[in-house]
Amino acid sequence: MSTTALDRLFKDTRFAALPPAVIDATAGVLLFGLLVLVALWTAAPVAMEVDGVGETVQTHRRTVGKLLLDLGLDLDEQDRVAPEPGNPIRRQMAVTVNRARPVRIFADGRDLLVTTWGETPAQVLADAGLSMDSHDQALIDGQPLDWDEPLPPQEMSVAPRTYDLGHAWDLLDREPLQLRVHRSLPLSVTDGGLTFPVRTTAQTVGEALLQDGIILYLGDQVQPSLGTPVSAGMRIFIERSTPLSLTADGRTIRTRVKAETVADALSEMEVAVTGLDRVTPPLDAPLYDDTEITITRVREEVEIEEEIAPFETIFEPDPNLPIDTQQVIAAGAEGITRTRYRVRYEDGQEVEREVEDTWVAQEPAQRIITYGQRIEPRTATMPDGTQITYWRKVRMLATSYSASRAGVSLDNPHYGKTYSGEPMRDGVVAVDFGVVPLRTKLYIPGYGYGDALDTGGGIRGRRVDLGFADDTYRPIRRWVDVYLLWPPPPAYKITWVLPNWPRPPE
Repeated sequence: MSTTALDRLFKDTRFAALPPAVIDATAGVLLFGLLVLVALWTAAPVAMEVDGVGETVQTHRRTVGKLLLDLGLDLDEQDRVAPEPGNPIRRQMAVTVNRARPVRIFADGRDLLVTTWGETPAQVLADAGLSMDSHDQALIDGQPLDWDEPLPPQEMSVAPRTYDLGHAWDLLDREPLQLRVHRSLPLSVTDGGLTFPVRTTAQTVGEALLQDGIILYLGDQVQPSLGTPVSAGMRIFIERSTPLSLTADGRTIRTRVKAETVADALSEMEVAVTGLDRVTPPLDAPLYDDTEITITRVREEVEIEEEIAPFETIFEPDPNLPIDTQQVIAAGAEGITRTRYRVRYEDGQEVEREVEDTWVAQEPAQRIITYGQRIEPRTATMPDGTQITYWRKVRMLATSYSASRAGVSLDNPHYGKTYSGEPMRDGVVAVDFGVVPLRTKLYIPGYGYGDALDTGGGIRGRRVDLGFADDTYRPIRRWVDVYLLWPPPPAYKITWVLPNWPRPPE
């Protein structure tokens, strides 16, 4: 709409009453709006994307480069633009801008801020025109990173929008990545007579050796000491210890020492060798790698063993002692023979025993016991009032039997017969004839009179089997006093010292 047309409009009767100043202001606003509409109608829309953030802008510029200048994007040579800045603008076209990553480099005393497309610390230094050695150390934000290891992803934050309406990418905050280069220092290491160069970024000698993969063992000596700070051109000397194994006192240990002989090694390990101990290899033998040292603990002891010879017991008759009494005339003594040995032990085990001397410490002495042979008649009144005269009383284990209980079958011709040939009956007593002579007259309390006419395989020592007829049999098993009635048999039939089996109860 032209100015003349506007004048005709405001001369319309509807606007004639308005003040001239209002009419001029309104005309100015309408004119500005008209110009904006014309500009929007004629501008080309472009889809912009900067570092991944997109926004559509309107432009009258004819090339991409001019558009970027209008948008305030001051790009470096490292930045990437597609299409290129010289390309013409077309409606609805898309423009992509990727800016190189900012990296702050601290190296060689300098602080550099660069932009780079490098993906590793080595590539970043190359883009910055800085050299690096494989032994140098790269620190990314204070953390060590290998030179060919990928950099951490770029971190970008978006600031909150304010009243100042700008473009979306203006809110991007790209914090520079910090790359610190720790330069390695040249060192010289002499290890066991071999000298070789080393470069390190370590702070101390110990860290430098560890960083270079040099293993130290127990007993190795390092000069300067492991805690010494590293300096350029430093010379480090390693004096290696000798590995060995020691077997002693029932255990084996592996260790390393600086000694040159076996004796020096044992002294260094504070292992004592005393007396007859045997060391293999010998104490003066030189050490070599993996020497096996064995200590055999040797000791000798004197031991005395005693051999006891039992004494002999002799019984001698004494006609003045009553029968069944004994008297010890000589107590007797065991013979003692002593032998002295020298015994050799190796690691606690006996390996040799040598006789040094043998002597009789005590001769055996006989034990002499006298037994009585004086027999006199004695009388006694039994509980049932029976009065007897006897010459011997013997405590015996009494049992009972009869013809049918003697273990002989009915068709046996010896059934019901005793050892003496007399038939089985009440009053027949079976005994050991070595204790009670055959046909001796006996009296047994609770049984009565009996005749020693029978014996048996199980009747030995102080046993007496009381006989019954089958119809009068009664079971008996108890200890009783058996009286041998007067008169006594001839002396040659008497057993003066009675056996003590079965043993009578106390």
